[in-house]
Amino acid sequence: MRVITAAEIDAALTFPDLIEALRTAFAGDIVVPVRHHHAIERPGKATATHLLMPAWTNSEGGNFLGTKVVNVFPDNGKRGLPSIFGAYLLMSGETGQTLAVMDGTRLTAWRTAAASALAASYLAAPDASRMVMAGAGALAPFLIRAHAAVRPIRQVKVWNHRRERAGALAAELTLPGISLAVTEDLEAAVRDADIISCATLSAKPLVKGAWLKPGSHLDLVGAFNPAMRESDDDCVARARLFVDTRGGALKEGGDIVQPMADGLIDRSDIEADLFDLCRGTVKFTRQSGDITLFKSVGTAIEDLAAAMLVWRLINR
Repeated sequence: MRVITAAEIDAALTFPDLIEALRTAFAGDIVVPVRHHHAIERPGKATATHLLMPAWTNSEGGNFLGTKVVNVFPDNGKRGLPSIFGAYLLMSGETGQTLAVMDGTRLTAWRTAAASALAASYLAAPDASRMVMAGAGALAPFLIRAHAAVRPIRQVKVWNHRRERAGALAAELTLPGISLAVTEDLEAAVRDADIISCATLSAKPLVKGAWLKPGSHLDLVGAFNPAMRESDDDCVARARLFVDTRGGALKEGGDIVQPMADGLIDRSDIEADLFDLCRGTVKFTRQSGDITLFKSVGTAIEDLAAAMLVWRLINR
């Protein structure tokens, strides 16, 4: 059994390769049971979440079984720690033998950002060049780099509820041909943006639909349970709606679950998920001025595809 560190994952992966691996996975035959989702009540502290996410496949890319164990502790930011920790077990689909234990936190960051970029490769305007990154946590640099892999991003404005964290991200992240700046005016930044990516733990909407300009793409990555939300009802009302998986987003994503519960939208308003887009069963055609919204809550398909790619690259 091999232990694969975050540094080794970073050295192995590139976003163009990972995005294409996810595209192949969503078009393929990976089996994904319903993930186990457990709330951990902690007196006087925010509720934590424990997730078990299995998947397996027998495809041309190999016969593999994998399970991710994830813990989400919202208060970790106060300790200078990421909110999400995890480990990934990659096993042989032939024998069940454990092949590797991978840094699940880093694997999650890569695959989550790649899934958003995969969606943007279908949904965002081809000439999208101005991006807003709402949230400056561990996912933010990955999302910026991932979107830049599929669209000609030239300008990124970073907003965070703690300005100093946004400043640190803008100072730390250097990308050729891309200018990064901090903004305290989220509304003004969103009104000017082609792509708005949100990765926060917000329980209340941050982005208002009235701010979205015609042709923009809203990428919602945070708000991973029904009580959380990054967008308001106007966003959902104005946009064409897409999700990573219907089974996940329509059950767990507050940005979809809450307006659905209020009768603002129903299941038929979701035009496609990543299965539909990658398999070509739904052909998205952008009309002039269309606003698109993509809600992601994550799926074990993405983890297994990323782990398989890391395994192949490290062992080639």
